[in-house]
Amino acid sequence: MNRFALIRNVLAVVLGLALAATAAYVVLSRPPAPEVEYVTLDGEATSTQRLRGKVVYVNFWATSCATCVKEMPNLVKTYERYAPRGFELLAVAMEYDPPEYVVNYTRKHNLPFKVVLDKDGSIAAAFGGVRLTPTAVLIDKRGRVLSQFVGEPDFASLHATIERELTR
Repeated sequence: MNRFALIRNVLAVVLGLALAATAAYVVLSRPPAPEVEYVTLDGEATSTQRLRGKVVYVNFWATSCATCVKEMPNLVKTYERYAPRGFELLAVAMEYDPPEYVVNYTRKHNLPFKVVLDKDGSIAAAFGGVRLTPTAVLIDKRGRVLSQFVGEPDFASLHATIERELTR
């Protein structure tokens, strides 16, 4: 083996190790998502722990938030597109949102995903003290935070990330 080939092989190995280390860092540095218990509007008592194995989008919203209402049809489409493949969407209504408004909105718009009333603000607090709406957190199958969104997400980018995570 000539010297050039040896150098090329060594560089290939070093580059491969660097890429593997970077990938491991990215995966391992993802913080775990908070584990919270909640009751859905349908009366189902469950927790984020039980969503492990699914890609989860936790969306903090309010019926009084114009951007939240604007993005809701896109969230419904996202849920309907990916739910059969292991995607879950949890819509968490902020504690200041009147429960009857949330129930009415959910029924009127036939929201197909789980909706939760954060009656005491404990879910928002567990997710880092969420105050602005909409705020959302995307969680991978292992229960680690992939990304956080404040405001309406870029749905094309969100869909690409969901697609990637569902195939892992």
